[in-house]
Amino acid sequence: MSQVTLAGVELQLDENGNLIDRSQWNREVAAELAKEEGIDALTEEHWKVLDFIAKDYAEKEAVPGMRRMNKVGGIPTKDLYRLFPGGPIKKAARIGGFPKPVSCV
Repeated sequence: MSQVTLAGVELQLDENGNLIDRSQWNREVAAELAKEEGIDALTEEHWKVLDFIAKDYAEKEAVPGMRRMNKVGGIPTKDLYRLFPGGPIKKAARIGGFPKPVSCV
């Protein structure tokens, strides 16, 4: 566990760099986490993905995997990789303030 300050908020992170307490999350924190992941600015397309994860997490208590993002979220795999290169589900979950997805190693 580590502690960092982003967007003026002191955050507790787990060993994977994901928030331990999502109540510390806000859009400004998300923007800073995105920068750490190499994403300069979060667009409406990014927010569509992040909002779907939040909605699905509230229902299922788990970060949706790639297949669910495609089928239920209507977000094609190629778009996920374009928006969150090099590990879209893992990166989107981290930026969204959620735990590391079970489907990611």
